Amino acid sequence: MQNASYPPPPASHLAAQTPSPPPIQQPTAQRPFNYSTIPASAPAYKTTFDHASIHNRQPSYNGPTTSIDEADEKVTSPRLQKLTKEMANVMKVPEGPTLVGVPQGGQFVGVQATTQDDVGTFNGGSYRISHRDTNSLLTIQLAMGCPITAKPGVMIAMSPSVMLKGNIKFSVKKLLIGGEMAHSTFTGPGEVLLAPSTLGDISILRLAGHETWSVGRDAFLACTQGVVKEYKSQSISKAMFSGEGLFVYKISGIGILWMSTFGAVLKKDLVDGEKYIIDNGHLVAWNCKYVLERVASGGIISGISSGEGLICKFTGPGTVYMQTRNQAAFAAYMSGSSHKDV
Repeated sequence: MQNASYPPPPASHLAAQTPSPPPIQQPTAQRPFNYSTIPASAPAYKTTFDHASIHNRQPSYNGPTTSIDEADEKVTSPRLQKLTKEMANVMKVPEGPTLVGVPQGGQFVGVQATTQDDVGTFNGGSYRISHRDTNSLLTIQLAMGCPITAKPGVMIAMSPSVMLKGNIKFSVKKLLIGGEMAHSTFTGPGEVLLAPSTLGDISILRLAGHETWSVGRDAFLACTQGVVKEYKSQSISKAMFSGEGLFVYKISGIGILWMSTFGAVLKKDLVDGEKYIIDNGHLVAWNCKYVLERVASGGIISGISSGEGLICKFTGPGTVYMQTRNQAAFAAYMSGSSHKDV
């Protein structure tokens, strides 16, 4: 909105109503002095100034003097020298060769994490992710007629003007693998508050229509209208040992996908040919290839019994989202703790 400009008031109007200012009275200190009252014995004062003497006068200081030696002695006191040396050691940049692959100070590049509120917009609404990163809340503002799709049971509250509709899509594939056959659709106008059932964070995927993501079945939280969500099968080895099951979500289309994680969410960008190893229980979403490998600490049998010994090796280019907690490991920990208490 442009700032409104107002015309100045007319000069004739001000001249007609504004009285003339009163004459300025001369202060007492500036009034002429009657020199006739000065007694004859009073000394005569010089009323002319020697401009040369004024300009050539050197500045003088009547306070306590400090010699240069004394000032240097204060600056070079042992206590100040020690403090200066300690500060120099803290700020000193190490010289010489550095370890291969280790970035210099201030140039650390690794997985990315954040606890700041994530605020954004989409076609037909806006969103805010707050209370990160263990008690995250997704607040969505919907315009008139704008729908979103959400996982059943994740709604906390909503405006009375929002229309809620539950859809059930029967599938033998989902029935066999325990997939979700129902989803909720919220249609605006109004506000919708969503949150996952586990302690963790919420992150977004912005889809531009030219890429496909694989998302774990527990990671899906909600999506906008233009996102396409399908169940796709993995290989038998990945289904058994990747921690994601036989089927995962294949996400494509145009819009926003909101994902939930158990614990904080981490993002790792891989360049072409770069490899990265991730534990099989911490995968959330990825758009690059990976293979399962056994590590030296165990084999496939130990991996089945204890959840150790198998890793997922990803190869770039692409991006991988991870979670800082493992749901299966946490469930086993809680089960063991409950047995100890009994």
